[in-house]
Amino acid sequence: MSDIPELTDDQFKSAIPARQRKRLMQGRFESGEDITALRNFVGLTQAEFARAIEISVHTLRNWEQGRRKPEGPSLALLRIAARHPRIIHENLESVA
Repeated sequence: MSDIPELTDDQFKSAIPARQRKRLMQGRFESGEDITALRNFVGLTQAEFARAIEISVHTLRNWEQGRRKPEGPSLALLRIAARHPRIIHENLESVA
């Protein structure tokens, strides 16, 4: 027996492959699916994630649906979210 706990169903659903997470931490978002995967990894709804990084839900939806791509400071925030998801949760609590 191993001391490593089993993943819960919710944890398994929000997991992203290590290769993809590494790419996201480098700021290489290839599609809207990457944004959605990151948001699910962080474990927030669209409204919560948008509020946490202080963008509109409309902007987030445009990213997730591939109509727009994040740039500049937004891209930096997404890289931070991929590296340190807890910071996004902490920020959400401070802007709530």
